Amino acid sequence: MKIVDLKLYQVPPRWLFLKVETDEGIYGWGEPVIEGKASTVAACVREMSDYLIGRNPLEIEDIWQTLYRGAFYRGGPIITSAISGIEQALWDIKGKYYNAPVYEMLGGACRNNIDVYCWVGGDRPSDVGEAALQQKNLGFKAIKMNATEEMHYIDSFSKVEGVIERVAAIREACGKDFGIATDFHGRVHKSMAKILAKELEPYHLMFIEEPVLSENYEALAEVAKYTSTPIATGERMYTRWDFKKIFEQGIVDIIQPDVSHAGGILECRKISAMAEAYDMAVAPHCPLGPIALAACLQLDACTPNAIIQEQSLGIHYNQGSDLLDYLVDPNVFDYSNGVVKIPNKPGLGIEINEAFVKKQAEIGHNWKNPVWRNSDGTVAEW
Repeated sequence: MKIVDLKLYQVPPRWLFLKVETDEGIYGWGEPVIEGKASTVAACVREMSDYLIGRNPLEIEDIWQTLYRGAFYRGGPIITSAISGIEQALWDIKGKYYNAPVYEMLGGACRNNIDVYCWVGGDRPSDVGEAALQQKNLGFKAIKMNATEEMHYIDSFSKVEGVIERVAAIREACGKDFGIATDFHGRVHKSMAKILAKELEPYHLMFIEEPVLSENYEALAEVAKYTSTPIATGERMYTRWDFKKIFEQGIVDIIQPDVSHAGGILECRKISAMAEAYDMAVAPHCPLGPIALAACLQLDACTPNAIIQEQSLGIHYNQGSDLLDYLVDPNVFDYSNGVVKIPNKPGLGIEINEAFVKKQAEIGHNWKNPVWRNSDGTVAEW
């Protein structure tokens, strides 16, 4: 069997889908994208196609090594996201070839389902108490929200109080056992992160996410002094070599590799195994489309230290199209009582509606995240 073609589809709301075709008629889907840089990643996939056409798609490890190590310059969001989507598609092909879900080829399932959480509040969180209660009434057991808007290196305590008020509203509306995660989103610098972490302590959060930018990981040790709340990070880290410094530091409680950014399914499985050795949990990052989510669920199935799965249904970014729109059978992601079953069909376990994909690709997108500024005009972290 040989790879004969790669087809890319840039589809709303902000996704990039890849179809890898073979000479035996078996094909696979992947999602190689960085939010806001879809066209750039698409160009990278096209560059890599020279190394793929004519290759046996079952040789996933060797192809991964070729794409990653065969280039003098490696890593980073663009290159690794391109590799990730290609790798997902190859696993989809391999599963269909052997008539088995991906997790069966990675050691087999260690669970039947996994908890999922949903987003509330949008980029500028508001009315989160009522929104969280609505999600609880739908059966979800946990939500995540952006903690704050723009925040300067040193900022007003009123912004901290605003975060506390929103979290308190969720806790009051949903009860003490409801999971609340606050995503600092890298918007908060060390000095304010310490204050926020300390003030949020009484609300017993599920975790705080990216309390500082991943490149400032050394500050996590300082933030951790002010809280016993689990700390999560990792969505902006690529391959096991980026995560190595987090494991060695020993501060983070939950890592969040993204199967569309960090190197693909097997690479994230390797990262997760490293985390297990350091007694860390895994909560894969996935605010993306259905292919990325399917890949995450294959990872979750065979990863004992995976605890909860992010998913994008109804997320504020999904304007114009949503998670289920591109599936032939949307029931494959049938959330019930806050959990989702692991898809057990061959490959990634989903069937993409290719006709709809092609139609939406004609619309396309040029999604960019907003550029925020502080009150003094300086650029703020988004």
